[in-house]
Parts: sequence; structure tokens; C-alpha cells
Amino acid sequence: MYEFKLPDLGEGIHEGELLKWYVGEGDEISEDDDLMDVETDKAAVTVPAPVSGTVARLNGEVGDILHVGDVVVVVDDGSGGEVAEQAPAKEGAEPAEAEKPAAEVEEEPPAEPDGAKPDAAERPAGRPVPAAPATRRIARELGVDINLVPGTGPGGRVTREDVEAFAKGEPKPTAEEEEAAEVATGELSGIPFLSVEELPEFERFGPVEREPIRSIRRKVAKKMVTSMVLVPHVAHMDEADVSELEAFRRRERKRRDGGPGEKLTLLPFVMRALVSLLRRYPQFNASLDPHRHEIVYKKYYNIGFAADTPRGLVVPVVNDVDRKSIVQVSEEIVALALKARDGEIDASELRGGTFTITNVGPIGGTGLIPTINYPEVGILGMGRAQQKPVVRGGEVVVRTMLPLTLAFDHRVADGAQAAHMMTELSRLLADPNQLLLEA
Repeated sequence: MYEFKLPDLGEGIHEGELLKWYVGEGDEISEDDDLMDVETDKAAVTVPAPVSGTVARLNGEVGDILHVGDVVVVVDDGSGGEVAEQAPAKEGAEPAEAEKPAAEVEEEPPAEPDGAKPDAAERPAGRPVPAAPATRRIARELGVDINLVPGTGPGGRVTREDVEAFAKGEPKPTAEEEEAAEVATGELSGIPFLSVEELPEFERFGPVEREPIRSIRRKVAKKMVTSMVLVPHVAHMDEADVSELEAFRRRERKRRDGGPGEKLTLLPFVMRALVSLLRRYPQFNASLDPHRHEIVYKKYYNIGFAADTPRGLVVPVVNDVDRKSIVQVSEEIVALALKARDGEIDASELRGGTFTITNVGPIGGTGLIPTINYPEVGILGMGRAQQKPVVRGGEVVVRTMLPLTLAFDHRVADGAQAAHMMTELSRLLADPNQLLLEA
């Protein structure tokens, strides 16, 4: 039997939500066949079969959270052996000792050290507690009945830390319990008076529907809370007269029909103009390191853009924008946005950003105040470009105006610097010739 563990899903990713099984128990599969879809907090990935054979067991149902290293599929590959009833010991564990049968485990006299807590989870009767042999030995040495120890490892697995904490009368809380406690008490942030009250029972007032916060939505929630709590946001608002630029864009889009640049929008023009200004105002292409008390100025220009997908908000990154033409930037934006919507974007295409642009113009709205994509220090919000009456030379004329909002970290940059940069950005966007010459 071949036990297939969930592989590494990318840098810093330890879990994912099971979206779909492509196989069922008893199915014949070949190496590299699609096994399942797993959605992480960055993107959805399809996991292929590592070997050929017959599917003996599937561990997990759609909607379950799987952890890297969990045995997710058992395949009868002709190598012999029986399907294990418990997950194998993690790599690095000490040599296995002979396991006691389930009945013997049940009959072990329970040792109750001072302060021992009752078991926190019901386990199926007649089955061994999921724990490595080395963990069981530690439990015997400490006089702890491992059947009473709540497991905080993957799949309820009992870890060495769980046993040691239980022996001291202090069962280790799960990661979710620790996070909930930190949020509820405000202890993690250390902010006075910060607490989260329990919500009322909405069911008392009418029907409701509850949905777990998972995957991309959970990642977005954490990042936005981090940004809004840690970063002192300031928003500078302005308008750019893009009448000439919009006319140029429309002509080029029509002329390039069927070729590169056929889907030109205002975004690549804004992105390219912005990069030329980030060189002059490096404090907006930076990050603040609170541990070293340093500002990190980045000498590369990778611009992210917010993309709305069926699974939530993601931020694909266009690398080295300063080295690419507007047409090249446009083509890359289109390709990345399509991959993001289809759930096929790679985690590497969502990392390394130095500044972010969010464009709600195609959807609507006269303006917005965006949230900084931490640990970046600036984000530019684009509203809808629309015709408005404005005063030019003492006369009222109709011009196409683009609302812009620069939200920035006031620890790193000041309002005067933001005002100067936005004035320069508006100037470049107002004149395509200047944009060509300076950007």
C-alpha cells in the first residue's frame, strides 16, 4: 500500500481546503492522473496521483481542511501491506516501539496527575489514539493516560507537547482556540480596551445561514485586520484629467484589434506612470521593519493589482514594471487576471509586490479609500473615469476625469510627499506625450 501525504503547496502554506475529488475508492488510477483540487489562501491547485494502482481509501470530504503531511489517499500499488488505521509517525520521530492492541490500550489503568483535565474530544471506541510511538513512550514515562489527552495535531493527532502540557495539568489549546482567545481579549495586540464582544444570537430574530471563513477569504480577513490595526492610514485624493489619454487609448485599442494591446485599459498606463514616480518618491516603494526599526527601500518595482475572483480577492503581481512597455504590462495584466479568475494562478505570481493598485472603475463608484496591502506602505485606488463639467481657462468644458486615492502609511511617508507625487501622477496622465517621455 502507498500512503500519499499532502505535499508542500508552496512557500508558507501549511493547509488547504478540499474542493473536489476526481477519484473514488476502488477506482483504477495512473500516475499523474488528477486526484483532487485543494484551495489554499493563495490559489486553487490540482494535486496529481504520485503512483498507479487502485484507490483503497480517501481521507477527507469536500470542505475539509487538509494539512501538509496528512495522509490523504491510500493507493494499492501492488507493493503489499494493509491499509493503516492511523497516520504514520512524522519524519524525525524516534524509532517505533511495538504498538499495543486497541483492547490493551483501553484497559490501561488511567493515571490522573494533579490538575488533569478530562478528554476534550470523543474518539471512536476500539481504535488506538492517533499518536507516534515516541509520543506514547513519553506518556508512559510521565504516567499519563494518552486516551485522555486532547490532540492538537493534524487530524486530532496527539503530540509530545500535548502530553507534556497535560501532565502539568495545562492541556495545550488548539491554534484556533489560541487565536480566538487573543482576539477576544486583545492580549496579542496589547491595545488597551480592545476586545471583541460576542455576537447576539441572530437566529432569535429570523432565519440565518452560516458559512465558515476559509481559504482565500480567511487570508484576506487576517491581512486586512493586520493592516488596519498596525498601519496608521492616510488617504490623499485627487483627480486626473485623462481626456487626451482616453482618446489615445481608444485609438490604439481599435488599431491593435487582434494583436498585442487589443485590450488596453487605463490600468497599464497608470501602472507605468506610477513606477516612474516611485523612483523619485522611494518612501512609497518600501516597507517598515518594526523589529529592527528600519525602513526597507526596495530598488525593484513589482506592482500588484487587485483582482476579483469567484473565490475572493487576490493580488497578482506584475514584476519589473519599470523594464516593460505599456503594451507588455497590459498583456501581463490580462493574462494574470484570467488565471486568477480560473483559479489557475501560481502562488509565486502573488508574491513579491512592492506597491498595489486597486481599480474599481469598471464596476462603478466615484471613489474609494483602499486598505494598504501590508507589509507594503502604499496603495492607489482608481475610481470610474467619466465625463464631468470642469473649468478650463475661465470656461466650463466637459472633460474625462479619473478619481484617484493614494492611501499610505504615515509612519513612512508624509502628506506633503503624497501630495507632490499625486500632482505629478495627474500631470503625466493628463498628457500622453509627457507620459511617453518621462515614463
